Amino acid sequence: MFIRYFVEIPRRAEEVERDLLEVPSRWAAGAAAGAESTGERLLAEVGFGSSGLRMTKRVEMEFGEAVTFPSKTVLPMTWKAARLGKLFPRLDADIEVAPLGPSRTQLSISARYAPPLGSVGRALDRGLMHRIAEATVKDFLDRAALGLAEPAPDAYLAHHTAPPGA
Repeated sequence: MFIRYFVEIPRRAEEVERDLLEVPSRWAAGAAAGAESTGERLLAEVGFGSSGLRMTKRVEMEFGEAVTFPSKTVLPMTWKAARLGKLFPRLDADIEVAPLGPSRTQLSISARYAPPLGSVGRALDRGLMHRIAEATVKDFLDRAALGLAEPAPDAYLAHHTAPPGA
């Protein structure tokens, strides 16, 4: 199954890209424990709904190496359930940062997953689970955009990023 969603952030693309790549634990939705750079795992809560009726699941996120193209930067990401993994799909996604002008950025996600549990899982996915997956991915990107809408403080970046050449 495939899910695509995007939002706009009122910041320069270069700034959003820096914050996205340098400190994933700062913007990843509901981070519980952090990775300090790409290639490390991050525990996070993903879900959907309002604070009163919010459904969440703890996941392990892993970020790959970013790829920069002339028109955008792509950060590969996967997430899988931290517990009962066989009952939940693994999500493979690309988070993209692209300029929309001098001070606006598009943050988007292209996600793929295969429903677990064979034909039963595929039937459940067609009936209801795909809508839940879409809501979860949308909520994740909306929350990430909120985290990236404001610049990371220099003190935060200095404390949470590796020194150059490390």
